[in-house]
Amino acid sequence: MIPYGRQEITQADIDAVAEVLRSDFLTQGPMVPRFEEALAAYSDAKFALAASSATSALHIACMALGLGPGDWLWTSPLTFVASANCALYCGAKVDFVDVDPRTYNLSPVELERKLVKAERDGVLPKVVVPVHLTGQPCAMAEIHELAKRYGFRVIEDASHAIGGKYRGEPIGNCRYSDITVFSFHPVKIVTTAEGGAALTNDKELADRMALLRSHGITRDPAVMTREPDGPWYYQQVDLGYNYRMTDMQAALGLSQMARLNDYVERRHVLAKRYDEMLAHLPLITPWQHPDSYSGLHLYVIRLNRAKMKKTHRTVFEGLRARGIGVNLHYIPVHTQPHYSRMGFSSGDFPEAERYYQEAITLPIYPTMSEAQQDEVVSALTAELTT
Repeated sequence: MIPYGRQEITQADIDAVAEVLRSDFLTQGPMVPRFEEALAAYSDAKFALAASSATSALHIACMALGLGPGDWLWTSPLTFVASANCALYCGAKVDFVDVDPRTYNLSPVELERKLVKAERDGVLPKVVVPVHLTGQPCAMAEIHELAKRYGFRVIEDASHAIGGKYRGEPIGNCRYSDITVFSFHPVKIVTTAEGGAALTNDKELADRMALLRSHGITRDPAVMTREPDGPWYYQQVDLGYNYRMTDMQAALGLSQMARLNDYVERRHVLAKRYDEMLAHLPLITPWQHPDSYSGLHLYVIRLNRAKMKKTHRTVFEGLRARGIGVNLHYIPVHTQPHYSRMGFSSGDFPEAERYYQEAITLPIYPTMSEAQQDEVVSALTAELTT
């Protein structure tokens, strides 16, 4: 089976982790700060906070921005559930903004339309989470302008997008957002096995997230409510969580960062090759906005069902039967049972739902060979022409 994504673990990665295993620190040692410094430097952000996952990074980002009961968070329906769940963890409410039909990202046109109505109804969002689906950045400049006009904060869910660029600048620099979140899950562009990070240019937000990821505990006398009893003393000054990354994970991530640009470049080579080989088939290949340089975490096609004899499901199952590990990113969040119980239903976000009825994620990863890619194209061609 050719998987839709696969991590590469080199001897350098193994040696980096083994060095930590032989050290005095398995967690809360020197590697996490080093990894954070590398992330901040690469992304041109002032601060990077490593976390146990992108989900936990989203959670502390929401808490740092003061999201809570009575507040609203808006995000895209085409995302993993964590982009919305982070609001529920804070006791806030969730709504969605339909997607652009070409990029599949949160539509700034739909966002503005919805904001106009929300302002009239007195229910503006406190936080908006644009999701850089497949690694292609959202229209962040337009979203930023709307944030200034309507007073909401912005968290970029860039779980798919490290190594990409927006208007020639690295994703993660937070030029158009308050916080950016990355994921380092094994199928992502670089991995720490499990892990994530939140980046920001705001020291107050960085300090707040650092506190919240470690139980709300501080050893800084300046933050304590009274003088410390001695050098052993710490205080829990807030309710936080154990969302820390280990030194072993950070060592793996730091080693992988050395190959990040190569990984993204290879993904672009493979994507271009797909574009050329699939041009004759009844499907739509991914469109890239001229403002963007995608991280290309995923390569998603959309089937032209009007020109096909088979159904979406039949093609998907046929590819799996031929040894092609296709997937579908994502099932629109508002159709999930948990969200249906909140009052969402099919038909609420038609563009996202049309996407779901046509999309298939094809395999793409840096170590994928041309022979494997040829096998994917051959299988897809057979499914769509027979």
